[in-house]
Amino acid sequence: MVGYLLLEDGSRFEGRGFGFKGTVLGEAVFQTAMVGYQEILTDPSYAGQLVVMTYPHMGNYGVNPQDVESRRPHLKGFLVRELSALPSNWRARGTLDSYLRENGVVGLQEVDTRALTRHLRSRGALKALLTNEDLPPEKAQETLAAFEGIDGQDLTGAVSCRKAYAFRYEGGGEPPHFRETLAPGRVASGRLHVVAVDFGLKENILRNLLLRGCEVTVIPAYAAVRDLLALEPDGVFLSNGPGNPEMAAAALPLVRYAAEHYPTFGICFGHQLLALAFGARTYKLPFGHRGANHPVVNLETGKVEITSQNHGFAVEEASLPRAFEPTHRSLNDGTLEGMRHRELNVFSVQYHPEASPGPHDSLYLFDEFVKRMEEKP
Repeated sequence: MVGYLLLEDGSRFEGRGFGFKGTVLGEAVFQTAMVGYQEILTDPSYAGQLVVMTYPHMGNYGVNPQDVESRRPHLKGFLVRELSALPSNWRARGTLDSYLRENGVVGLQEVDTRALTRHLRSRGALKALLTNEDLPPEKAQETLAAFEGIDGQDLTGAVSCRKAYAFRYEGGGEPPHFRETLAPGRVASGRLHVVAVDFGLKENILRNLLLRGCEVTVIPAYAAVRDLLALEPDGVFLSNGPGNPEMAAAALPLVRYAAEHYPTFGICFGHQLLALAFGARTYKLPFGHRGANHPVVNLETGKVEITSQNHGFAVEEASLPRAFEPTHRSLNDGTLEGMRHRELNVFSVQYHPEASPGPHDSLYLFDEFVKRMEEKP
């Protein structure tokens, strides 16, 4: 299958199709991680996007049932330089090609991803059309011109769970090969019930909470305050999620109530919604932060953490109320990467500590959350 990516500025990048055969519209972005493609595919934060992998070789270790962050892929398309047809790993249960085909994700290989990444870095994230079927160029241009983009879409409502549920490991117990990948963490001294608000969460976050002795109940993004009260949580977690946080404004009353009444921890989208709930502003980054190698400095300790990130929007630090103080900052572009409330039991970060690219640099944040819940009045 011959295919191509058409960008809104008229640029066209050709390749050869794989995965699901079709045509999709989305926002073209690049991801700098060398591994973890299955986690990227199943991260709901990529909903509506066409992801370009900068590392040239993809599919080398195949796919397996353990390395997923949700039940299915959420991105629209996946572009790579070189696709491995024969994966080599003892955990592999299939190929990347078959996985995309089975889950309806359009793929394009043999793309000049270096040139494409440089283009997106200079022009920013762009609306785009990806096809690996016989689509005439004039039809593609017409279709793309009519596409309004994803910034005005409520992607959160599309990826959030529909009803509350208790999170458990499938099959009971702990997932194999998981505990040994983590540094020793703070295990709760007694029962702690965390309510996680699902804006498009990654399951590895919930696994980290379970490993610290917490019980976890997941609720939909737009649950009512009374639904939260009925669960009697010891703490509230605000998850990551896709797209423009302003499109999830319906969740702000719940976020504000949680922050004012419970120990609250937010990651990525949850961090942004927390800022919006207290009157701060967010803005769109030119090309976003997506990768497993972003340096962030802890402003209190001076330590630098190697972080995993996936977001296209950021909190405008100058707009933060005086009740909030910055705690972390990006060493790449100086953007706000963490904050805490001076009086309320609330803190958040823009990056993903559960992804462990350091590998253990940021896991202390989960321990901090457990500590805050244990010490609450």
